[in-house]
Amino acid sequence: MKAIKNFVADSTVSLVKNAVAVSVLSLISFGGFAQSISATAATLDSAEAKIAAQAVQAGASYKITGARVNNGAYVTAVLRK
Repeated sequence: MKAIKNFVADSTVSLVKNAVAVSVLSLISFGGFAQSISATAATLDSAEAKIAAQAVQAGASYKITGARVNNGAYVTAVLRK
């Protein structure tokens, strides 16, 4: 019975250490470069073109995070290197 308790305790400690390591590595890789940007234009296509131009200028890719149309288009994105 003592051997089982030791095994469970060792496994739990190992699991926690691995989870912490993965969390830290995830933060490092995602925290390396992420910049929020936005653009406004008359249409969604032209607002996205402005986002794409900003991404090219920064040497990054982009992901659209939001868009709305209300007397013009407003698009937000995140740049990633």
